[in-house]
Amino acid sequence: MIALIQRVTQAKVEVDNQIVGEIGQGLLVLLGVQKEDDKTKADRLIEKVLNYRVFGDEEGKMNLNVQQINGQVLVVSQFTLAADTQKGLRPSFSRGAPPALAEELYDYVVQKCGEKIKTSSGQFAADMQVSLTNDGPVTFWLEI
Repeated sequence: MIALIQRVTQAKVEVDNQIVGEIGQGLLVLLGVQKEDDKTKADRLIEKVLNYRVFGDEEGKMNLNVQQINGQVLVVSQFTLAADTQKGLRPSFSRGAPPALAEELYDYVVQKCGEKIKTSSGQFAADMQVSLTNDGPVTFWLEI
């Protein structure tokens, strides 16, 4: 399971020109689900995302997590994160989870994050437009 997290001052996701998810300061989480992923891996990734220290403390050092700053999380499914790009000029998506599993685990991540912090989400398998203001820029690739 892969999460590309971006520290943001704001982010939103639209489907058909309608905002379906929006946050202020916090983390935009682009989530990629792979074939071998399960709820155990999802729990580990959630724990890492919510506790990853990417926000500045009073000295400007990255010592605070999204929960400590009372931030928010926007989770957006992104199957392209599971792409194999090692060969050729076209990505292979053979490592990606089947849609039913990917949706189940995506919904699980959104639900579990929402139990701990204010969480919004995109719409699984939709054509989404994601807008954000990356704060820093600060972006990290987390993989479980």
